[in-house]
Amino acid sequence: MPRTGKDSRLSRPSRRQFLVGGAIAGVGAAAAVGIDFALKSGAPATDAPAAATLSGAGVVPFYGEHQAGIATDAQAHATLIALDLRDDVDREALRRMMLVLTDDAARLSQGEKALADSEPELAVVPARLTVTFGFGPRFVSRARGEAPSWLRPLPEFGIDDLDPAFVGGDLLIQIAADDLVTVAHAARMLLKDARSFTTVRWTQRGFRRSRGSVAQGTTMRNLFGQVDGTANPVPGTSDFDRLVWCAQGWLAGGTSAVIRRIDMDLDEWDRLDRIGREQSVGRYLSNGAPLTSSPHGPDAEFDEPDFEATTRAGFPVIAEFSHMARARSSDSSERIFRRAYNYDDQPDGDRVSNSGLLFISFQADIDAQFVPLQSRLDQLDLLNEWTTPVGSAVFAIPPGCREDGFIGDTLLT
Repeated sequence: MPRTGKDSRLSRPSRRQFLVGGAIAGVGAAAAVGIDFALKSGAPATDAPAAATLSGAGVVPFYGEHQAGIATDAQAHATLIALDLRDDVDREALRRMMLVLTDDAARLSQGEKALADSEPELAVVPARLTVTFGFGPRFVSRARGEAPSWLRPLPEFGIDDLDPAFVGGDLLIQIAADDLVTVAHAARMLLKDARSFTTVRWTQRGFRRSRGSVAQGTTMRNLFGQVDGTANPVPGTSDFDRLVWCAQGWLAGGTSAVIRRIDMDLDEWDRLDRIGREQSVGRYLSNGAPLTSSPHGPDAEFDEPDFEATTRAGFPVIAEFSHMARARSSDSSERIFRRAYNYDDQPDGDRVSNSGLLFISFQADIDAQFVPLQSRLDQLDLLNEWTTPVGSAVFAIPPGCREDGFIGDTLLT
């Protein structure tokens, strides 16, 4: 068995072995001496692999029209924290809290220590850290602001089996980065800032592929092995701006967030053959392409599905009960921007897996975009056989801010 890490040094040939081996192979004495000198002096070998490029220095701007962590290319790790406001926290206290949180979030995202950072060495690797804040209904009420009509719990769906431990919240902090130590440190610093104003309601942690393990822009895969988010609007386009950003009031430049914790029954999924898995979604597992396209083309994932195509027996190639067919609408405004993460927790009982999806979507209007989509999935979606929403929360995501402002200043000033 090949050795790696520290043990691999023990299996490398010694200088003596190099010399003996070289003599046997006919290597001259001068060449042998040269090898010995290079090993002793630490001179790099001509065919040595190039040093790996470090990505921990990557920085995402904090200030701007929109908060980071929405249109930002999704990082490898995310921690979502929902906080409840203490009873004595009023509008002025909210303002003080958001001033402190904004200042520390801005510092940490640029690789600088928080103002009262007790472990500043952990802050020097930003790894594309973003911190995104969201306000629940009670936060907006305490701020004496006008809440959008969609800022309320989602309607009850028949497929839901919600655990109160993952429902609701007054303040959302979404922390994401390509390094888990960076995420953990930022979470601790920001919770210390907020502890005199709030208590923790729930914490959820998720992950994607590590940065650099797949090409940038590759659609994530959930733990069913399926591509997840193919039909997303593209950040920076007018389509994205129309579907995601709010345009009026204190939320102008902001958006809404729906967070759903979806349990995925991987144990039962294992019993389903590959054809059944692909039929339930309407896409090939190999490359994410619609079943009416090619399972081999590298770009076929983005082919437009043909919902009218039929088999020789006359059945639809993409079944009407497939997830993709149910998620589609003839109304192009009924679309959302998905930014999901996987989770994998300790299994209980006889289960092999306790895994699922931290479904996170951003949209300008939850009632007009998310609810119609989820209602169709609730009525008829074969994936419901293996998935169960167990957590649900809705937040208003305020716009970004200038360097002399703070997140939420359009609501609190």
